[in-house]
Amino acid sequence: MRYKKNNEVKTIFNKISYSYDFLNSLLSLGFHKYWKKELVDLLKPIDGENWADLCCGTGDLSFLIFKKVRPNGSVTGIDSAKEILNIAMERSKLIGNKFICWEMKDILEIDENSKNYDGICMSYGLRNLVNVEDGLKKVFNLLNDRGRAGFLDFNHSKINSLADLFQKIYLRFVVVPISKIFKLSKEYSYIEKSIKNFPEGSKLMIIAKGVGFKKVEYRTIFFNQMGILILEK
Repeated sequence: MRYKKNNEVKTIFNKISYSYDFLNSLLSLGFHKYWKKELVDLLKPIDGENWADLCCGTGDLSFLIFKKVRPNGSVTGIDSAKEILNIAMERSKLIGNKFICWEMKDILEIDENSKNYDGICMSYGLRNLVNVEDGLKKVFNLLNDRGRAGFLDFNHSKINSLADLFQKIYLRFVVVPISKIFKLSKEYSYIEKSIKNFPEGSKLMIIAKGVGFKKVEYRTIFFNQMGILILEK
């Protein structure tokens, strides 16, 4: 199955939406919250800025960014999967947050003429786009002249390295079996396939520079299991 197709990825996230947050915390042992906070800390959003959280999922990054840009800034959470976006909207209602705007839209279909963001963030979304380069081009065009962007995702380690072997073992013998309990093993088995087709950090940097970003940085965290790409125009 080619999971890179938009409709297939959308179907996967709609299906896993009801257990997405719980499984994220369980399978990452809660560390995903710290990784997302590290991404936000590196991006340094400030009061008054306008940000977008692309492939926002249930909104973790949107809420973190909003804490930094309030009261004068804004955050827009964008995702193409209806069910998972509905959860983000419900989370907003539960905490009484009426200031984050939520949009159901495919990233590559966002109108660039109407957007001028100070910053853009994305967690575990770049890997699932049909084309990584097209995704980075879209982000570049959505940013203003001094904009910056940050991406958190699985790190594609060198084949047969310790990090690569650990990642495969953990995905195959921990993530998939646990997800099977929730009848989602097929959906979670796609992670390893998507990482295989995802560029390594060095290649991501080359792509980003080719798109036009002047400052490009890639760092690995959590024993090289995760990667953070930071870009500035």
